[in-house]
Amino acid sequence: MSDDETPRTPIDRAFITNDPDRTELILVRHGQQQFPGPEAAVEDWRDPPLTDLGEKQAAAAGAALAGENVAAVYSSRLSRAHRTGQAVADHHGLDVTVLDNLAEIHMFGYLEPEQRPLDVMTETELEGARRRFARERRWDVYPFTETSADFRRRIGNALEGIVAAHPAQTVVVACHGGVINGYIADFLRLEPDMFFRPAHASVHRVLARHERRVVLTMNELGHLREPPELLSF
Repeated sequence: MSDDETPRTPIDRAFITNDPDRTELILVRHGQQQFPGPEAAVEDWRDPPLTDLGEKQAAAAGAALAGENVAAVYSSRLSRAHRTGQAVADHHGLDVTVLDNLAEIHMFGYLEPEQRPLDVMTETELEGARRRFARERRWDVYPFTETSADFRRRIGNALEGIVAAHPAQTVVVACHGGVINGYIADFLRLEPDMFFRPAHASVHRVLARHERRVVLTMNELGHLREPPELLSF
């Protein structure tokens, strides 16, 4: 059915409602990850596995999306996202397609693997960056880190490629809080890179049709609030 034949109102068109040809992009943040100790090198922070709670959260997200007509599941290569994506894919008989460019912001990614931030900056400088991030919520305040523009370009290209590959389908992408924020912030033209805080294994929905992108939901948490309580950030 063409746009001219579709009985939709102007507000339907603006927000891509009642449109059978739209793509629904379901973004799922990974479950809770294990955190290395404060003395760990940067490399140890880049790919921690899920905690026991994180495994339960991933399973809850998978169960919550079991009734969706999911055509494909994607994830970043990082184990916490891939494991969460697999928990969704298992309900649909799908494999998880890995895209490296769905990875989280490369915090201090320009340090050597064995280096820590305090090896190249003072505690005063690091605390200053932390305070600026709390105020500005932009990755650019951190030295030796992927820039906001590069990050948004990287993840935007990956997610837009997924949308283009799946017209009129529902696709799940298991990824990261920074990725979800950055992608949505970019098409909403928001300056902060982190403008809201996604819960672990939370669900977020974006509708896509031609060049339009519309937020349908953010931070769906119902599957994490059923006993036992699984909610964490």
